[in-house]
Amino acid sequence: MIPFIDLASQQARIRERIDHNLATVLDHGAYIMGPEVLAIEARLAEYAGTRHCISCSSGTDALILALLAQGLRPGQGVIVPSFTFAASAEVMPVLGAVPVFAEVDPQTFNLDPARLGDALATARDGGVEIVGIIGVGLFGQPADYTAIGAFAAENGLWVIDDAAQSFGGSWNGTPVGQLAALTCTSFFPAKPLGCYGDGGAVFTDDDEKAEIMRSCRIHGMGRTRYENIRIGMTARLDTMQAAVLDAKLDIFADELTRRQQVAERYAAMLGNLVETPRLAAAATSSWAQYTIKLPEGADRDHIAGVMKAHDVPTAVYYPVPMHEQPPYRHFPVADGGLDVTSDLCARVLALPMHPYLDAPVQEQVAAALATALGDSAAYGKSGAPREIASS
Repeated sequence: MIPFIDLASQQARIRERIDHNLATVLDHGAYIMGPEVLAIEARLAEYAGTRHCISCSSGTDALILALLAQGLRPGQGVIVPSFTFAASAEVMPVLGAVPVFAEVDPQTFNLDPARLGDALATARDGGVEIVGIIGVGLFGQPADYTAIGAFAAENGLWVIDDAAQSFGGSWNGTPVGQLAALTCTSFFPAKPLGCYGDGGAVFTDDDEKAEIMRSCRIHGMGRTRYENIRIGMTARLDTMQAAVLDAKLDIFADELTRRQQVAERYAAMLGNLVETPRLAAAATSSWAQYTIKLPEGADRDHIAGVMKAHDVPTAVYYPVPMHEQPPYRHFPVADGGLDVTSDLCARVLALPMHPYLDAPVQEQVAAALATALGDSAAYGKSGAPREIASS
């Protein structure tokens, strides 16, 4: 079976450096908030071009820390896409606040700036005070923070960039980390920059908010360990994970270049078969995933099964939109509905994607997909594929 994400090849490339870093941690024994944590924060802040990087225990905790820094209060609302991973939405209810689900763009899969007004109107009609927007850089491409930021400024809202998948990307030449006042990312192992466990970080130029987040990640700590000046949480990045990130950051830029090459080969091989991912003109992507859109009416499960039989794994990110998940059905949904979101959930399919995917293996993926699409069973009773636009 072809690896969906090939962490083994990556590890072989940097194993000596990882072993050295981990041995250093074992030798000094500072497993929590050891010197490697401060060191990786400094390296990451330099990479992103921000004054502060506040590391933490996961991408979800990064979002919670950011919301605490913004002073989100129970009952207040935050606009967020429904076509996203649960973490983007769950952090509001965790703090007693309200996610308000908005529509996404059918090409970029990110928040549609033209539809933000619908979400704002829905919330206000329901008596919910909207205070902010969480944009998501889905599958590696940043959202349109030029337009999102303009809408936010016009309506007195703050913006958080959920860059769990898009760290390493850019918008109009500005790297992820600088596209919003607060940028959150994840170091889950499958991310473009991942550790060997859970981890995350928040990037900001705001000194006051950075201080709040550093305090909140250690139980609201003040100047000393047992002085608590605010309600906080346990959200520290452990030293072992910092040591792994240090080794991986050495090759991150090179891996981003390789991911782009993989994406370009896929587009050339698959463009006549399916709708391939399209980048906005202003965007570069970290290509966390390579997600295609199947023809309308195609039987995705059957196609995935045929590809699996040809040793090609696939995945679906995401089969059910957040606003249709049981815990979220009572939260507001933007006026006009989320038809694009529902269509994407029915048609997307992710293919193997990682920096070590070579052309011959990609040809195997493309051949398996062509076989699956050519199987009449993939189209139910129609017996033939429907014509779609290529990209």
